[in-house]
This record gives sequence, structure tokens and C-alpha cells, in this order.
Amino acid sequence: MNHPTPAIVAQSAVRPLPRWALLLLCLAYAVPGFVGRDPWRNADMAAFGYMRELALGRTPWMNPLLAGMPPDTDGPLPYWLGAWAIQALGGWLPMDVAARLPFAALLAVTLAATWYCMYYLARSPGAQPVAFAFGGEAQPADYARAMADAALLALIACLGLAQLSHEITSHLTQLACTALLFFAAAAMPWRMGGPAAAAAAGLFGLVLSGAPALAALLGLGGAWLVWRERGATLRARAAGAGALLGLVLASAALAWALGLWDWRVVSADDAKEWHSLLRLFTWFSWPAWPLALWTLWRWRHQITSRAWHRHLLLPLWFALVAALATLTTRPADRALLLGLPAFAVLAAFALPTLRRSISALIDWFTLLFFSISAIAIWVIWVAVQTGVPAKPAANVAKLAPGYAPAFSLLAFGVALAATLAWCALVWWRAARNRAAIWKSLVLPASGATLGWLLLMTLWLPLLDYGRSFAPQVARVTAALDAAGARGCVAGYGLSRAQTAALAFHGGLDMVAPAQAQACGWVVADAAAEPPVRAVLPPGQWRKVASATRPTERTDRLLILQRITD
Repeated sequence: MNHPTPAIVAQSAVRPLPRWALLLLCLAYAVPGFVGRDPWRNADMAAFGYMRELALGRTPWMNPLLAGMPPDTDGPLPYWLGAWAIQALGGWLPMDVAARLPFAALLAVTLAATWYCMYYLARSPGAQPVAFAFGGEAQPADYARAMADAALLALIACLGLAQLSHEITSHLTQLACTALLFFAAAAMPWRMGGPAAAAAAGLFGLVLSGAPALAALLGLGGAWLVWRERGATLRARAAGAGALLGLVLASAALAWALGLWDWRVVSADDAKEWHSLLRLFTWFSWPAWPLALWTLWRWRHQITSRAWHRHLLLPLWFALVAALATLTTRPADRALLLGLPAFAVLAAFALPTLRRSISALIDWFTLLFFSISAIAIWVIWVAVQTGVPAKPAANVAKLAPGYAPAFSLLAFGVALAATLAWCALVWWRAARNRAAIWKSLVLPASGATLGWLLLMTLWLPLLDYGRSFAPQVARVTAALDAAGARGCVAGYGLSRAQTAALAFHGGLDMVAPAQAQACGWVVADAAAEPPVRAVLPPGQWRKVASATRPTERTDRLLILQRITD
């Protein structure tokens, strides 16, 4: 017998995940990484540099500059958000902490929008499970809530989400706006007010964060699928599709007016780059992509039918656009980031069709992977603190020479509590064969959260030492102070992140290389081409000192002083 849908779900399987547990999981995932750390190399530090310049009134709001350099990404919205937060909270919080608050809110928006997107898609007529002959099948509202919980868990479980979703860059802004547009296209035409506002925020946000082409593609595809929705009235479909189409046109006009229509298309030129892209697709969206492929196979008849099942075609469209952007733009991982909500939704639709053996395999693999990872993090932390075991301690000392271990009782307590919670969750999962449909994604999401939280507590001082510019900048400022440097400092061959770090960590007044003669001081990248000594007039400048990054000896900055008569 051919079922109209492959989903067979009983009412007992759609019990909701306790709200307190889901909220606690989201907080444990979202908060670490936004508090207690320095800005990291490279995009995180560079973006903060522009926000700081805007907040201090040193650069125009529409065309921000940092020591004469424009941003390497189009769209001013991310810099505006950080600058506004610094201006509002800079007197209460450190600048870098204040700048992160809007981006923490954007991550929360991403998580919430994904949940509500799945809720509305799961309520579509074509997504409903098979009706039992004597009743007992899952009720639509309960089924939608359980599936929404599963989609949120799948998103948190994606390995590529952790670091990029905690950086204050345009890519997190684009992710949140994509999720808002995804929700809007899913909720229309059943709702209009909230989804229309979300669509406007998503489309205009994508344009102002440098992704107008993606906004147009996603918006047009969403409008077409809303129009093809057969479960709604003609009037509702026309209103929803018309609203989306109008917003797409308005956002396209805004992009044209601001000169943001610029898709930097590149292609993979050799086998090595294709291998790198394949590896990125494999790990970045793990474990969502295998489940998404399973969904495409089990729901293949609904995907290819003429009924236009929007609960499958909409996330498939968003995932395909993100995959296309990954293949044609750089950095590729930032482009693939935008497809994670769609991958998570597709992954959740696999759950009603999974066999018990596959579900058990997911549980065991996840249990082993994240438990071993957590043990490794703890062992290395103990080795750094005590010197035992000796081999991990020696490896850390070799990779991070000069690092002085620091102990935080708060970080230790949070990490210990998270580890005990993981042990309790594993016991719960092993001791009780829960029938809940989301059970197969509890361990992956919780394991990913545990790993991220342990890194952002136990390893945070070590990661700051290795990924922050602060240690290197401290050496630069010490050399400048010893030489009696005053006034501005010109940069030569420096990246945007290096320039921002010298200004923030070192308190230096960084200016463009053209002003070197007026300043009398230059900080140059030793690897710059052409070399700084080939550019500055010979005989007029002398090298005062050099400063290396402790974890990378080849990263060396030169400090030069103009020779005065």
C-alpha cells in the first residue's frame, strides 16, 4: 500500500521537549562565546574595529573606514548595530562586550525563527503523518511542536554553527535575516502581520549586510512557493505572494540605490580546492546533512509530485541557494552558514521515517564522539593546570610558548555542571527508551553544546592567548613606550584585523601609510610585499624593534622610527 506520506507518528511520540530544558540548552549554547573573551582573529577583530571607529565618530556612517581602509564586506548594517550598542552601553560595559550584545540577540532570533519556521511547515497538510484506522495518530498542533523542537536541536547540533554564530560579523547578521525570511515564507499565507514584518526585516537586513543577490533569490523562490500553496485560499495565497514580491522589489531598489549589487563570483580551480569544498560540506552541517538526504529519499514522491509540497520544497530551495553560494563565493564556510536552518528543517523531517536501528546508531556515535571530546578537553586542561599528564602539557607549552595558566572558579564550576548534566542526559537516554520523535537529536545537540561550553570555559584563556592579537600588541606597545613614541602611528602592510587590534588593545592612533612621514612611527608586517624598507626612503628610517605572535613565529610586526636631524 502506498501511503500519502511516509511519516507514521503516534500521539505518544509527539510529547514536547520540556520548555525549561530547551531554553536552558539554548542559553548554554548562545551565551558562551559572547562573554569573557577578547576579539579573535581575523574577521571578528576587523568588524569590531569598524564598529569602534563609528562609535567614536571617526568615520562616516555610510562608508566606514579604518586607517583609510574600507571593509572587505559590503553592507553597513552589522557595523551600525555594533556601533549603536557601544554608544548606548559603552559607559557601562567594555566596548567589545557592548558590541557583542546585538549579535547575541541575532543568534537568539536565528534559533527562534527556525523553530517557528518548522512549526508552520509541519502543520502543512502534506506534512501530516498517516491517519490510523482506529485513531491515535499525532494531532497536528502537537506534531508541529515536536517537529519544531527537533529542527531546533538539529540546528544546534550542526558543527559549523558554533564559532561563526558567535562572531560579530556580517555573516551572523545574514544568518539571522535568512532565518527570518525562511520563517516568513513558511508562515505565509496562514499568517500575514508577523511574517510580513519578518520578511521585511530579513530582506532589507540581507541587503544592508551585503547579500542582495541572496535576498532576491530566496525572496522570489519563497513568493512562488507561497503562491503554489494548495492548502490556502486564492486570496490568502495572492496576498502572501504579493507581499513577498513587493518586499523583494523594494529591497532590490534599495540595493541599487546604495550600490550594493556586487556578487563576487569565484570558482574552484583545481582538485585541491574541490577536495576542500567537499570536506567543508561533510563536516560543517554534520549531522544535519545525512538526515536531510534521508528526508529527500523517503519523501521523494512528495517532492516530485505536482502537489507542490511546500514543507519540503521551501527548505530545499533555501539549502540549494546556500550550496550554490558556497560553490561560487568566498569564504565558502560563511556562505554555507546561511543554509544551516534549511538543513536543520530537512533533517527534522527524517525523524518520522527513521528505523529504530538507525536511531540507535546515531545515539551511540554521538555518545562516543562527544564523550571522548569532553574527556580530551578535561585532560588537556588538567595537564595545563598541573603538568600531569606530562605529554599534553608539553604539547601545549610547545604550541603556546609563554602562556601562563589561569584558574577561574566560575569557569570550572560551569564546566563541571555541564559535564554532570551530560552524564545525566546519557543515563536518561540509555535507561529509558523514550518514544518522543525528537529523541535522536537530543544527544547531538547537547553534545555540541557541551563541547562548545567546555571550550569557552576551561580553554578560554588558552584560546584567547592563541587567537587574540592582545599578546602581540602588548609587545608592540612596550617597544613603542620604551622608544618614547608619541602621537599617531602609520601602518604598512597590515590587515584590517591587525590595524583594529593595534588601535583597541594598544590604544594607538592608527593612520594610513601615506601619513608615515608626518607621524614618524610605522608598524609594518614583516611579510608585506613589497617590503617596508623598499617603500620608505632609505636612510630616513630605522628599525626599533620587532614583535612576534607567541603562537606563530612567522607572524612578525616591525616597529620603525623616522630618523630626525
